Parts: sequence; C-alpha cells; structure tokens
Amino acid sequence: VDKLSDLSSMDIVFSIVGLILSAIPMALTALAVWMESGHPVVYRQERVGQRGRPFTLYKFRSMRVDAEAGVPVWASEGDDRVTRIGRFIRTTRLDELPQFWNVLRGDMSFVGPRPERPYFVEQLARDIPFYHERHTVKPGVTGWAQVKYRYGASIEDAVEKLRYDLYYVKHLSLFFDLTIAFDTVKVILFGKGAQ
Repeated sequence: VDKLSDLSSMDIVFSIVGLILSAIPMALTALAVWMESGHPVVYRQERVGQRGRPFTLYKFRSMRVDAEAGVPVWASEGDDRVTRIGRFIRTTRLDELPQFWNVLRGDMSFVGPRPERPYFVEQLARDIPFYHERHTVKPGVTGWAQVKYRYGASIEDAVEKLRYDLYYVKHLSLFFDLTIAFDTVKVILFGKGAQ
C-alpha cells in the first residue's frame, strides 16, 4: 500500500510549514540541550521505514550521552537516563521537531506508525504475527497508536499498538490523517499520551 498522492502532498506542505514555524523553538531547544549536557544536540538513530528500508531518524537528544551503552533497551516512562531538559522536551514533543526533515526527505510521513529500531523490529516480528504489515506505509512523526494508547515499553504494549497501526493502514485517508494530526495537538496541549 503506497501513500495516496494527496497524503504525500500534505506531507511536503506540513514539513515545510513545520520547519519554518518551528525554527525558533528548535533553536531554543538546541540551546537548552547544549547548555545542560553538551553535544550532540541532535540524536541520530537507525529506524526501519516503509518496506523494511532502514533510515536515519533525527531527534533532539533527551537522554544522557552515555545512555545507549550496550544492548539497546526500550525507553520507559520515568526512565532515569532522561535529562531534566529531556523530560520537558519529551512531554511537549519538542524532541520530535527535527523529524520534519525526515518527512521532507521522504523517509517518513507526518502521520503513520512510529518507526522502530532494527533490533526491536527483529524481536517483535519474531514474536508478533503480522508485525511487518505496519511497514507497508511510511512511518510517521505521530500516529493513531500514539494518540490512542499510553506509553509502551513491552511486547504486550507492542501487540496493542500494532492493532492501532493495522487499523490505520486499512483505513488510510487524508481525513484520517487530519483527524490524527488534530488529536496529536490535543495530546500535546493536555500533556498526555504516548511518547
């Protein structure tokens, strides 16, 4: 299943507008991260995209520089690796702003299943039937699972989120994307929902 042409056009418009409108918040976020814990300010991480294609995802760093030593582990609610500024930018979703660049590059869509790391995709695909079906569309900055399900960091949570992802894939439309975008704004304003 490919993104409909109107959804792709919306992605381009949203990413350009998003980059312009978020220029000052991104500059301030970068400064805050740098002042608290130095470089790197932007965190780069390999994720799995549409049709299983790997890509580099960009986020403002919200964890300690040494947070990823050893075997990858899921971030959890109340994770002690998260910095003080990191907690704030996660709650307000400021850490996700660099992903407008991923959308403009075509790696991601504004709305879609959240991209996961290859290490976890391999594990989840082995344990959860139909997991790879979520990769038939581009991953998103936000998604149906993110606005409807709490923060998740387990196989059980991944199974539940997959239900929402597959529902999204089946009902893909411009109206559905706009609904999710609107719900995302509400989640941010009220400071709750998935991270």
